[in-house]
Amino acid sequence: MAENNSINTAFSAGTDKTRALASLQKWTKERELKQGARPLAFVHSYGCQQNVSDGEKIKNMLSSAGYAFTDEPEKAQLILLNTCAVRENAEDRVFGNIGDLKKLKEQRRDLVIGICGCMAQEKHVAEKIKESYKQVDLVFGTFAYGEIYEMLWKVISEGRRVFNQDDTCTEIDEDMKQLREDKLRAFVPVMYGCNNFCTYCIVPYVRGRERSRKPEAVISEVSGLVEQGYKEITLLGQNVNSYAYGFPELLRAINEIPGKFRIRFMSSHPKDATKELIDAILECEKVCTHLHLPVQAGSDRILKKMNRSYTVEKYMSIIDYARSKRPDFSFTTDLIVGFPGESYEEFCQTKDIIKRVGYNNIYSFVYSRRSGTPAAKMEDSISDKQKGLWLRELLLEQREITSARFAKFLGKEKEVLIEGPGRTGSDYLTGKTDENIIVEVRADKKYIGQFTRVRIVKTMNWALEGEVIE
Repeated sequence: MAENNSINTAFSAGTDKTRALASLQKWTKERELKQGARPLAFVHSYGCQQNVSDGEKIKNMLSSAGYAFTDEPEKAQLILLNTCAVRENAEDRVFGNIGDLKKLKEQRRDLVIGICGCMAQEKHVAEKIKESYKQVDLVFGTFAYGEIYEMLWKVISEGRRVFNQDDTCTEIDEDMKQLREDKLRAFVPVMYGCNNFCTYCIVPYVRGRERSRKPEAVISEVSGLVEQGYKEITLLGQNVNSYAYGFPELLRAINEIPGKFRIRFMSSHPKDATKELIDAILECEKVCTHLHLPVQAGSDRILKKMNRSYTVEKYMSIIDYARSKRPDFSFTTDLIVGFPGESYEEFCQTKDIIKRVGYNNIYSFVYSRRSGTPAAKMEDSISDKQKGLWLRELLLEQREITSARFAKFLGKEKEVLIEGPGRTGSDYLTGKTDENIIVEVRADKKYIGQFTRVRIVKTMNWALEGEVIE
């Protein structure tokens, strides 16, 4: 394929999205007539729920262009990897997968291989792909999803490699719909980007500044999903508490939508978490009484180095307020172990906070250096082995906390949204409680997709086990 001289491909003013779409539709139709089937696209999204949501938008656009989909890259005419940039080992995995695609490209020269998403937004990544991975035809970042038709048609019609790392923030395109595979649970973004600049995080650099959707657009989308039969709606944002039109107010408005469904959301930044948010959660019967509130560390000094903009005291004030209103309020959190400069005594403060809060679960990670972030330049004298030992210590502590909290559910009745096959055995189904706790249930598959009353008969350190109450 011909080389495109610019890493930021500039499309001419005359390029028309509608015309590019029409050209793709004609091309895919011709391929369908020739092959006896629509051309296939393999789209794989790495990372967070926002990436999954973006992948669903990409698939909807490709479907409009005439593509069908496959889970087998070997059968695809278009392979698109929607990447994550949070951790460098995730990037390494993507580069490994790109390398594996070289043979497919050699076997089928008309195969189009594309890399998009957060990792593709980084200019040094795009340069590396351009120089070292010639099998890749299309690279575009998080700001260019709306230009997929033009970019893809340019690759197909002109045989050129296209690179687009434009970082211009534009108005949110409410016409970008999602092709959802899950018919029970739906992710609904309410905002994009982040203004916080935590020193370990690359997200603000690849997702841009915060941009919020209009409340009426979000409410309309959720209403449509409920009418289609969706039972659980998860509102997404890097920090939903920064939602420009008031997040507690949005929760209350969505709660008023008729129908039986649950409302979840993530992520919630502690610096902006308010009593009004807790009140909205507790006063709205459809909003789950569970809050994922990432604390990241239990030391004020380390929190300052992370640029988290809150103290342990501020964090605990929200926990204490919620528990004063409802003692069984469910919390989960994210934790980073071994941040540059962290001492063992400061790590022990993190152990102290998980005991003080009594989380149902934690998502903990050893600090991983991320190029392009301020923390990457900080002196880090803690060995990987030591960090691993600290992480193990933390997980053992949390296992006891989880077991103790889950034990309180024994014998109680809970409403569980049954999601699908379970892990415990072939005759088990799995679902979650309002508190976001996994429940394994021996039950008939007719319960899948239903809110079901369950009696808890056994507790484990990762889930509950229940029986259906007929």
